[in-house]
Amino acid sequence: MAEPPPARRPVPLIESELYFLIARYLSAGRCRRAAQVLVQELEQYQLLPKRLDWEGNEHNRSYEELVLSNQHVTPDHLLQICQIPPSISRVTSLLGAGRQSLLRTAKGTLI
Repeated sequence: MAEPPPARRPVPLIESELYFLIARYLSAGRCRRAAQVLVQELEQYQLLPKRLDWEGNEHNRSYEELVLSNQHVTPDHLLQICQIPPSISRVTSLLGAGRQSLLRTAKGTLI
């Protein structure tokens, strides 16, 4: 049974940029079909960052338009911004890193 489309709500910019970065990352890796499906859904549900015209009106953009207008964002950009130097923290995981880690106790020591 097909799932109903998600409810239309404004997508915060940080969320739409994250979707773009994930699609960009997947497009150059081993999960290219997943990237294609993600890009189709991002465009279908208009979840990508919009552009503003000179009058301040928002316009939807395709994934390819975003790639062309953000050529400085390489496919491994997401990895680069997620890497934390070992000197900052000895614990790096999906639970956080450094002082913000969910693996820290209230006193600041690592579990």
